[in-house]
Amino acid sequence: MLRACYFAVLFLCMTCAAVWAEAAQERGQVTNFPIPRYVSMKAIEANVRRGPSLSHRIDWVFTRRDMPLQVTAEHGHWRRVQDRDGLGGWIHYSLISGSRTVIVEEDMLGLFPRASADGQVVARLELGVIAELGKCEPNWCRVSAGGYRGWVPKTSIWGVEKNEIR
Repeated sequence: MLRACYFAVLFLCMTCAAVWAEAAQERGQVTNFPIPRYVSMKAIEANVRRGPSLSHRIDWVFTRRDMPLQVTAEHGHWRRVQDRDGLGGWIHYSLISGSRTVIVEEDMLGLFPRASADGQVVARLELGVIAELGKCEPNWCRVSAGGYRGWVPKTSIWGVEKNEIR
């Protein structure tokens, strides 16, 4: 009996620890928004610096408006970001937007009218297309690109978390 209680308490503690770890997501020190989080490029061009100031060297220049980026840190008016390839650095917060976009990771990705592969394909999206992100369910997200709107599998796009619901 005592052994069964021990295992029940142990199971309860492990379950609580898992729930607490998920709920205790890191927050940005400046914005109090979740870290990491996804944003998009507001500017047509953005210098990506080695550190959070104008005195730091420029390592990259992002040149694609609306490109999804992941914010991984904050410092004053600067955000450390990375793209889908993991490349990045620090950019000024005025160059990014909270509008959500995703980038297609699969060539000729089918766009479906419902969150299911059972329907007829509305359109096909090429690899690298940037789409506006809409509603997301556990396995599917609604996106719009090039005047078309529909659902795609979450695993075929970058710019949304696996467990994210919108």
